[in-house]
Amino acid sequence: MLTCLSVRSFAIIDRVEVTLGPGLTVFTGETGAGKSILVSALHLVLGARARPDLVRAGADQAEVEALFSVDAQHLDGRLAGMGLESGDELLIRRTVQAPGCDQPGRSRAYVNGRLATATQLATLATGLVDICSQHEHHTLVDPATHLGHLDAFGDLVADRLLVSDAYAAASAAARDLASAREALRDRGDRQDLLRFQLGEVERLDPDEDETLRAEVQRLSHVERLSQAAGGGEHLLYSGDGAVCSTLDRVSQDLRQASRYDPALAELADRLDIARTDLEEAARDLRSYARSLDADPARLQQAEDRLHVLRGLTRRFGGTVQSVLDHAVAARAELATLDQVEQRVDQCEHALAVALSKARDTAGRLSARRQQHAAALGHAFSEQLAGLGMGDARVLVDVAPVGDARPGDLDLDGARLTASGVDRVEFLIAPNPGEPPKPLRRVASGGELSRALLALKCVIGGVDPDGLYVFDEVDAGVGGAVAEVIGQKLRAISRDHQVLCITHLPQIAAYADRHYRVEKTVRQGRTHSRILGLDDAQRREELARMLGGIQVTDASRQAADALLEAAR
Repeated sequence: MLTCLSVRSFAIIDRVEVTLGPGLTVFTGETGAGKSILVSALHLVLGARARPDLVRAGADQAEVEALFSVDAQHLDGRLAGMGLESGDELLIRRTVQAPGCDQPGRSRAYVNGRLATATQLATLATGLVDICSQHEHHTLVDPATHLGHLDAFGDLVADRLLVSDAYAAASAAARDLASAREALRDRGDRQDLLRFQLGEVERLDPDEDETLRAEVQRLSHVERLSQAAGGGEHLLYSGDGAVCSTLDRVSQDLRQASRYDPALAELADRLDIARTDLEEAARDLRSYARSLDADPARLQQAEDRLHVLRGLTRRFGGTVQSVLDHAVAARAELATLDQVEQRVDQCEHALAVALSKARDTAGRLSARRQQHAAALGHAFSEQLAGLGMGDARVLVDVAPVGDARPGDLDLDGARLTASGVDRVEFLIAPNPGEPPKPLRRVASGGELSRALLALKCVIGGVDPDGLYVFDEVDAGVGGAVAEVIGQKLRAISRDHQVLCITHLPQIAAYADRHYRVEKTVRQGRTHSRILGLDDAQRREELARMLGGIQVTDASRQAADALLEAAR
């Protein structure tokens, strides 16, 4: 439900904010006062194309905000996907830059404070608001919506979900089969590639990379390592004044002195142990130095192998372990490729089963649509008769959606979609003896609005749209027909919030809330404002609509009669 609409610097509106509620709300006022501007503002906030000429002269930008209260009935997947729950509020804001700005006509959209695209707004508005205004805004002129109207009327939503599930299963099976056939077609080349890759890594060891790096490091610095090891051995053992010889002399001196203090003997023992360890380290250094061999051939071999490893790791994930993991996956894939013919057979069987189920569910749905199409056309025509289009006859045409093309799911030559194998279009014969034609081609703006009102009366209880906005619904009618329109608007407002812009008091009398749109000129500028009317003001407005410029007692009495009749 739309709870508040705020409009700033939009066309002739300087600043207007309207608080709305459930039921039927009407807007009245003189022609040109700005009533339809509210509809244009609502269109803009719901994703219509932004134009710089919408901005009020002298303003930098136009701004429209719409605050919706989300109720459980209309909490569909798009709203629930935003984290909204029943009772939450949804704020949509749209701005448009003025012609004189750096980027004239540039638009910004926000949903609950977050940037959004106009396309996202239009998608969000679907199922939230249905606006009946100029031709291009009628959902009724778009045949793509007619299928949903028929399914809602016939209570076929559950059947349609079954078809959608069957379509999804068949689509998945078709993709699996295409993948299996592609694998079969490319199997030879793929097997050769996998075997070549396995040949590259079959001798690979998880520690080989580190081992080779260490070997290259050692072979590249043989001279430096030899100097360090040989020099260390010389200082420790074999050189003049070596550490081990010095320790031996110190130990002997301490043992001789221990005759005078036995405590020195323990220290001499410790020096002997240290000297023994150092002599062993010196022997190891000598052995290490003798083992070093500058081998350019082995160094080149190790570097070449490292280069190969680097290439493998770059191709398969960056580490030796990732290369080994790829090898495991390649062996598994080779085993799978050996069974690819069986996989093709399995996928063909799975697709046949899925298509058989889809054929059954889509066929049942199509048959039920044919049954309900006649009833919907009859109910539609009856409603139009009460709205001043008594000779109009509506035909709900159910036909195949089209022949299957390459890439489509084929059900005996028919193309299967997520909604079945049918397309639906409302056809209308406005006068007896004329063949029915698409509604969008033969109906005027007022007739389209009344046709949509008739449709809402037929399916209003199951229609997902939360808000209906009617403009032009009273075009070309008056008297008794206008009163019927008012009755029907009130009837559908029991299940939906309804906003109606009207010139007819017979319609306005049925409103739960009544606003008057006024246009004034102050200091050379045109201003439009919206006034909420109390009972007395509403009586005066209806009297004005009945009597014209001069409001008389007779027009007031007539207004009272209208209000009483509506009650």
